[in-house]
Order: sequence, then C-alpha cells, then structure tokens
Amino acid sequence: MAAPSLGHAPVAARDWELWSTRARLVVTDRAALEPALLLVDDLLAEIELAASRFRPDAEVRRLRPGADGSVLVSPVLADLLAAALEDADRTGGAVDPTVGAALSGLGYDRDIRLVESGPRLVAVVRPVPGWRVLRLDGRRLRLPEGLEIDLGATAKAVAADRAATLVAERLGVGVLVSLGGDIATAGPAPAGGWQVRVQDTDRDPASQIALAAGTALATSSTARRTWRRGSEQLHHIVDPRTGRSADPVWRTVSVVAASCRDANAAATATIVKGRHGLAWLEAQGLPARLVDRDGTVHLCHGWPVEPEGDAA
Repeated sequence: MAAPSLGHAPVAARDWELWSTRARLVVTDRAALEPALLLVDDLLAEIELAASRFRPDAEVRRLRPGADGSVLVSPVLADLLAAALEDADRTGGAVDPTVGAALSGLGYDRDIRLVESGPRLVAVVRPVPGWRVLRLDGRRLRLPEGLEIDLGATAKAVAADRAATLVAERLGVGVLVSLGGDIATAGPAPAGGWQVRVQDTDRDPASQIALAAGTALATSSTARRTWRRGSEQLHHIVDPRTGRSADPVWRTVSVVAASCRDANAAATATIVKGRHGLAWLEAQGLPARLVDRDGTVHLCHGWPVEPEGDAA
C-alpha cells in the first residue's frame, strides 16, 4: 500500500487502526492536528454506520424494500450509493456494488483478520446480480429483496476525499488523509509536495513519489486481504463476471487522480480487467504504476521512472 512519509517537512501526523487497516492524518499546522482528528473521526464513524458490511447495525445491512420494491435511505448512504453506481457505469461494470453475496460466498463475510484465521472451508461461488438491478432516485433506492450491497470499492476512497476536504475547509490547513491504500489531499502541500512511498508488501518493488496539492493516490492489491478456502488462494477483489476473486494478473495497481475515488475506481477496475487492464488504464490518461504477478513494474502517463536497482 502507499505510505505517507513525513520527511523533514514541518507537519504533524497521527496514525491509528481503522477498518482492518492503517489510517494516517497529516496536517501542515501542528495546532490543527487535534481538531482535525475530531472532524475526521466523526465523519468516518458516520460513513461506517451507513456502509459497513461487517456491522449488523449498519444501514446497508438493514435495507428491506417495501411493497413497491424500494426503500428510503439516509443522505450519507444515498451519496455513497450514487458514487458506487457512477463508478460502475464508467468502469463498464468492473467496479460493482452488488458483489456482496459473492464475497460472502468466497468467505469474506466478516473482518478480514477473522477470515484469515478462520477454518479453511470450501468457497461457494455466487453469481453477481449486476449494478443495473439497483435504481437510485434521490434517496429512494430500488433493489431486489435479499441483495447484499458491498461499498468497499468506493466508500473508503470517498471517505478519504471528504475527510481531507473537510479539514482543509474548516481549519484552513494543508491535509493528507490515508486510509490504507487510499490517500487524499486538500489545501496547500508542504514544500516539495506530499511525499509518499508506494510499496505493497516488503518483498514488492517500491516507488517514492511527490503528490501535488489537491491530488490523490489509490492502490488496489491482490496480495493483501487474502485467505484460503480449500486449496484456493482468494482475495477481496471480485470479478463481477465470474463471482470469483479476479485473476491476479496484477499484484498491485496504483493510480494518481484528482480525487481518491477516481483513482480507486481506476485501480480496482484495472485489476478486474486482468490482462486487458493495462490498455484500459492507459486509455484513461492517468499516471499509474502496475506490478504484475512476476514483480515486473509497468508505468503509465508520467509516473516517475524508478532508478534501476533502487526499486526493490
């Protein structure tokens, strides 16, 4: 995943565990750190309560369509659903919010730490209904009875974007918010830009980049959030066409974009598209770095070239 580096910049940071990953908040004014944390904590709690697939009290877990096949959702969930449906449309269905049941069938039905340590049961492949079965009109959502929605491919990136924007607007500082592999920035950047080291696991090649103010970075991985079911090695990115974990043609895909949501949608879609993903991503015109299953690095659209011998 991508890890923000403080370097020698006059910034303040706080790290904590969140959603089975590492979160980091960095601000350009030390006096703003504590109030920024309060703003971010409140926002993330609101998004978790709306969209977590692993909280029984989460709104997304309690959706029950009425006699007309629809349900009124909260403004928070409506915004997240709208973002997920837009991402599905522009990625040709590669990023699909209706993969919830497929993920559960593969074994990802609770916190990833419990999945990784659980019994090695046999995976059950379930078809993905497809994002077009969902209809959102304002806050009115139409969905089939029993459909399991998964917003994991969108909500975390949206949360990073909104948290960074909120802190910058309320406190008038430069800010970087990192939620696992999803990084958003807002406000002025430190001199030289936001320094970020891009590396998934310790044995993967690494890259050091500088994010300009207001840009974002997302990394999607088939090497993390993995588990076994029977003899199969599975991961959390589902190919909606098959209901299975996407073929791990790419170990990681990292994308820079104007928003974390855009970067994450492009990175996730590239992994789902497999061997056709590189050509699709190149057509998006976004700076990107792909590491294939053999560890070879592929760069797109101005991602900094890595000096030979320095990437490992």
